Amino acid sequence: MNVLICGINGKMGANLVELLQNDVELKVVCGVDRNCDGQSVPVYDDFAKVNEKVDVIIDFSSPAVLKGELGWAVKNGCSVVLATTGYSAEDLRLIDETAKKIAVFKTGNFSLGINLLVKLVKKAAQTLGEGFDIEIIEKHHNQKVDAPSGTALMLAESANSAFDNGKPVLNGREGIVGKRGNEIGIHAVRGGTIVGEHEVLFAGEDEIIALSHSARSKRVFAVGAIRAAKWLAGKPAGKYDMNDVLEI
Repeated sequence: MNVLICGINGKMGANLVELLQNDVELKVVCGVDRNCDGQSVPVYDDFAKVNEKVDVIIDFSSPAVLKGELGWAVKNGCSVVLATTGYSAEDLRLIDETAKKIAVFKTGNFSLGINLLVKLVKKAAQTLGEGFDIEIIEKHHNQKVDAPSGTALMLAESANSAFDNGKPVLNGREGIVGKRGNEIGIHAVRGGTIVGEHEVLFAGEDEIIALSHSARSKRVFAVGAIRAAKWLAGKPAGKYDMNDVLEI
Protein backbone atom coordinates (compact mmCIF):
# COMPACT_ATOMS: atom_id res chain seq x y z
CA MET A 1 0.00 0.00 0.00
CA ASN A 2 1.24 3.46 -0.92
CA VAL A 3 1.19 5.89 2.00
CA LEU A 4 0.97 9.69 2.07
CA ILE A 5 2.04 11.16 5.41
CA CYS A 6 0.35 14.45 6.23
CA GLY A 7 2.68 16.30 8.61
CA ILE A 8 5.66 14.30 7.39
CA ASN A 9 8.22 16.81 8.69
CA GLY A 10 6.78 16.94 12.18
CA LYS A 11 7.88 14.77 15.10
CA MET A 12 5.22 12.14 14.51
CA GLY A 13 5.90 12.21 10.78
CA ALA A 14 9.56 11.45 11.51
CA ASN A 15 8.54 8.47 13.64
CA LEU A 16 6.33 7.15 10.84
CA VAL A 17 9.06 7.52 8.21
CA GLU A 18 11.55 5.66 10.42
CA LEU A 19 9.14 2.85 11.30
CA LEU A 20 8.09 2.35 7.68
CA GLN A 21 11.59 2.26 6.17
CA ASN A 22 11.70 -1.53 5.98
CA ASP A 23 8.00 -2.31 6.16
CA VAL A 24 6.88 -4.92 3.63
CA GLU A 25 3.22 -3.84 3.55
CA LEU A 26 3.35 -0.04 3.53
CA LYS A 27 5.53 2.29 1.44
CA VAL A 28 5.80 6.06 1.93
CA VAL A 29 5.50 7.64 -1.52
CA CYS A 30 5.00 11.32 -0.62
CA GLY A 31 4.02 13.76 2.08
CA VAL A 32 2.15 16.99 2.70
CA ASP A 33 3.64 19.59 5.04
CA ARG A 34 4.15 23.35 5.28
CA ASN A 35 7.87 22.57 5.22
CA CYS A 36 8.65 20.77 1.97
CA ASP A 37 12.35 20.06 2.62
CA GLY A 38 14.43 17.21 3.99
CA GLN A 39 12.74 14.02 2.76
CA SER A 40 13.70 11.33 0.25
CA VAL A 41 10.15 11.40 -1.16
CA PRO A 42 8.27 14.36 -2.70
CA VAL A 43 6.68 16.70 -0.15
CA TYR A 44 3.97 19.20 -1.12
CA ASP A 45 2.49 22.15 0.74
CA ASP A 46 -1.01 21.46 -0.63
CA PHE A 47 -2.99 18.33 -1.41
CA ALA A 48 -3.95 19.83 -4.76
CA LYS A 49 -0.33 19.38 -5.90
CA VAL A 50 -0.15 15.64 -5.13
CA ASN A 51 -0.05 13.40 -8.22
CA GLU A 52 1.21 10.13 -6.71
CA LYS A 53 -1.03 7.06 -6.47
CA VAL A 54 -1.95 6.83 -2.79
CA ASP A 55 -3.82 4.03 -1.01
CA VAL A 56 -3.95 5.52 2.47
CA ILE A 57 -3.22 8.86 4.15
CA ILE A 58 -1.86 8.92 7.70
CA ASP A 59 -2.43 12.38 9.17
CA PHE A 60 -0.47 13.65 12.17
CA SER A 61 -0.81 17.35 11.29
CA SER A 62 -3.61 19.74 12.32
CA PRO A 63 -7.33 20.28 11.67
CA ALA A 64 -6.44 23.17 9.34
CA VAL A 65 -5.79 20.79 6.42
CA LEU A 66 -8.86 18.60 6.96
CA LYS A 67 -11.17 19.98 4.27
CA GLY A 68 -8.58 19.81 1.48
CA GLU A 69 -7.33 16.44 2.70
CA LEU A 70 -10.73 14.74 2.77
CA GLY A 71 -11.75 16.27 -0.55
CA TRP A 72 -8.58 14.92 -2.19
CA ALA A 73 -9.06 11.51 -0.58
CA VAL A 74 -12.62 11.19 -1.87
CA LYS A 75 -11.57 12.31 -5.36
CA ASN A 76 -8.73 9.78 -5.43
CA GLY A 77 -10.51 6.95 -3.64
CA CYS A 78 -8.00 6.45 -0.83
CA SER A 79 -8.52 5.71 2.85
CA VAL A 80 -7.63 8.15 5.64
CA VAL A 81 -6.20 7.57 9.12
CA LEU A 82 -6.83 10.70 11.21
CA ALA A 83 -4.40 10.89 14.13
CA THR A 84 -5.02 14.57 14.88
CA THR A 85 -7.10 16.09 17.68
CA GLY A 86 -8.72 19.48 18.21
CA TYR A 87 -11.43 19.13 15.58
CA SER A 88 -14.37 21.55 15.64
CA ALA A 89 -18.01 20.47 15.51
CA GLU A 90 -18.02 21.41 11.83
CA ASP A 91 -14.90 19.30 11.24
CA LEU A 92 -16.55 16.30 12.91
CA ARG A 93 -19.62 16.66 10.69
CA LEU A 94 -17.36 16.75 7.63
CA ILE A 95 -15.59 13.57 8.81
CA ASP A 96 -18.94 11.82 9.25
CA GLU A 97 -20.09 12.85 5.77
CA THR A 98 -16.79 11.75 4.21
CA ALA A 99 -17.03 8.36 5.91
CA LYS A 100 -20.12 7.68 3.80
CA LYS A 101 -17.86 7.76 0.73
CA ILE A 102 -14.50 6.32 1.83
CA ALA A 103 -13.01 4.46 4.79
CA VAL A 104 -12.04 6.91 7.55
CA PHE A 105 -10.21 5.84 10.71
CA LYS A 106 -10.47 8.29 13.60
CA THR A 107 -9.55 7.90 17.24
CA GLY A 108 -8.40 10.21 20.00
CA ASN A 109 -5.43 7.97 20.80
CA PHE A 110 -3.64 5.13 18.98
CA SER A 111 -2.13 3.51 22.06
CA LEU A 112 -3.23 -0.03 22.90
CA GLY A 113 -2.96 0.81 26.61
CA ILE A 114 -5.16 3.88 26.31
CA ASN A 115 -7.86 1.99 24.45
CA LEU A 116 -7.83 -0.65 27.17
CA LEU A 117 -8.07 2.16 29.75
CA VAL A 118 -11.17 3.49 27.97
CA LYS A 119 -12.84 0.11 28.46
CA LEU A 120 -11.78 -0.12 32.09
CA VAL A 121 -13.14 3.37 32.80
CA LYS A 122 -16.56 2.41 31.46
CA LYS A 123 -16.59 -0.75 33.55
CA ALA A 124 -15.57 1.17 36.67
CA ALA A 125 -18.27 3.80 36.11
CA GLN A 126 -20.91 1.08 35.66
CA THR A 127 -19.79 -0.70 38.82
CA LEU A 128 -19.33 2.32 41.08
CA GLY A 129 -22.37 4.28 39.90
CA GLU A 130 -23.53 7.67 41.12
CA GLY A 131 -21.84 7.32 44.49
CA PHE A 132 -18.45 8.30 43.04
CA ASP A 133 -17.40 11.63 41.53
CA ILE A 134 -15.40 11.39 38.31
CA GLU A 135 -12.43 13.65 37.57
CA ILE A 136 -9.98 13.36 34.66
CA ILE A 137 -6.48 14.88 34.72
CA GLU A 138 -4.47 14.99 31.50
CA LYS A 139 -0.87 16.16 31.13
CA HIS A 140 1.00 16.99 27.91
CA HIS A 141 4.06 18.85 26.65
CA ASN A 142 4.14 22.62 26.36
CA GLN A 143 3.78 22.59 22.58
CA LYS A 144 0.33 20.95 22.50
CA VAL A 145 -2.16 23.46 21.13
CA ASP A 146 -5.55 21.96 22.08
CA ALA A 147 -7.11 21.30 25.46
CA PRO A 148 -8.58 19.11 26.72
CA SER A 149 -6.80 16.34 24.87
CA GLY A 150 -8.71 14.07 22.52
CA THR A 151 -7.88 11.19 24.83
CA ALA A 152 -9.38 12.98 27.85
CA LEU A 153 -12.58 13.47 25.85
CA MET A 154 -12.55 9.78 24.93
CA LEU A 155 -12.28 8.87 28.61
CA ALA A 156 -15.06 11.26 29.58
CA GLU A 157 -17.31 9.86 26.87
CA SER A 158 -16.58 6.32 28.01
CA ALA A 159 -17.41 7.11 31.64
CA ASN A 160 -20.52 9.03 30.64
CA SER A 161 -21.83 6.15 28.56
CA ALA A 162 -22.42 4.30 31.82
CA PHE A 163 -24.93 7.02 32.73
CA ASP A 164 -26.69 7.30 29.34
CA ASN A 165 -24.55 10.37 28.61
CA GLY A 166 -26.46 12.27 31.26
CA LYS A 167 -23.52 13.96 32.97
CA PRO A 168 -22.31 17.40 31.80
CA VAL A 169 -18.56 17.64 31.10
CA LEU A 170 -16.82 20.59 32.77
CA ASN A 171 -13.39 21.74 31.60
CA GLY A 172 -11.57 23.16 34.63
CA ARG A 173 -12.94 25.26 37.46
CA GLU A 174 -12.32 28.86 38.45
CA GLY A 175 -13.73 31.28 41.00
CA ILE A 176 -16.58 30.66 43.42
CA VAL A 177 -18.14 27.73 41.60
CA GLY A 178 -20.15 26.33 44.51
CA LYS A 179 -20.49 22.70 45.45
CA ARG A 180 -19.49 20.05 42.96
CA GLY A 181 -22.44 18.88 40.90
CA ASN A 182 -23.10 15.84 38.74
CA GLU A 183 -20.41 16.74 36.22
CA ILE A 184 -17.37 14.90 34.91
CA GLY A 185 -14.44 17.26 35.46
CA ILE A 186 -11.50 17.50 33.05
CA HIS A 187 -8.28 19.31 33.93
CA ALA A 188 -5.38 20.02 31.55
CA VAL A 189 -1.70 20.39 32.50
CA ARG A 190 0.86 21.66 29.96
CA GLY A 191 4.57 21.62 30.59
CA GLY A 192 8.00 20.51 29.50
CA THR A 193 8.24 17.43 27.31
CA ILE A 194 5.48 15.31 28.86
CA VAL A 195 4.44 12.88 26.13
CA GLY A 196 1.01 12.13 27.53
CA GLU A 197 -0.40 11.16 30.91
CA HIS A 198 -4.04 10.50 31.75
CA GLU A 199 -5.60 9.70 35.11
CA VAL A 200 -9.26 9.05 35.88
CA LEU A 201 -10.26 9.45 39.53
CA PHE A 202 -13.38 7.89 40.99
CA ALA A 203 -13.75 9.68 44.32
CA GLY A 204 -16.28 8.21 46.72
CA GLU A 205 -16.93 8.44 50.42
CA ASP A 206 -13.75 7.45 52.24
CA GLU A 207 -12.13 5.84 49.18
CA ILE A 208 -10.59 6.79 45.83
CA ILE A 209 -9.99 4.59 42.81
CA ALA A 210 -7.48 5.81 40.21
CA LEU A 211 -6.98 4.43 36.70
CA SER A 212 -4.03 5.86 34.79
CA HIS A 213 -1.83 5.56 31.71
CA SER A 214 1.55 7.12 30.94
CA ALA A 215 3.10 7.23 27.47
CA ARG A 216 6.90 7.32 27.57
CA SER A 217 7.46 7.82 23.83
CA LYS A 218 5.48 9.16 20.88
CA ARG A 219 6.49 6.09 18.89
CA VAL A 220 3.62 4.17 20.49
CA PHE A 221 1.17 6.41 18.65
CA ALA A 222 2.97 5.97 15.33
CA VAL A 223 2.95 2.19 15.78
CA GLY A 224 -0.80 2.30 16.40
CA ALA A 225 -1.44 4.48 13.34
CA ILE A 226 0.52 2.06 11.14
CA ARG A 227 -1.47 -0.83 12.54
CA ALA A 228 -4.68 1.04 11.75
CA ALA A 229 -3.55 1.82 8.18
CA LYS A 230 -2.84 -1.85 7.51
CA TRP A 231 -6.15 -2.91 9.02
CA LEU A 232 -7.99 -0.35 6.86
CA ALA A 233 -6.85 -2.03 3.62
CA GLY A 234 -9.84 -3.12 1.57
CA LYS A 235 -12.42 -1.87 4.08
CA PRO A 236 -15.64 -0.35 2.69
CA ALA A 237 -16.69 3.24 3.32
CA GLY A 238 -17.37 3.92 6.98
CA LYS A 239 -15.91 5.42 10.15
CA TYR A 240 -13.67 3.12 12.15
CA ASP A 241 -11.67 3.36 15.40
CA MET A 242 -9.31 1.31 17.57
CA ASN A 243 -12.15 -0.80 18.94
CA ASP A 244 -12.56 -2.24 15.44
CA VAL A 245 -8.85 -3.01 15.13
CA LEU A 246 -8.41 -4.51 18.59
CA GLU A 247 -11.90 -6.03 18.84
CA ILE A 248 -12.22 -4.97 22.44
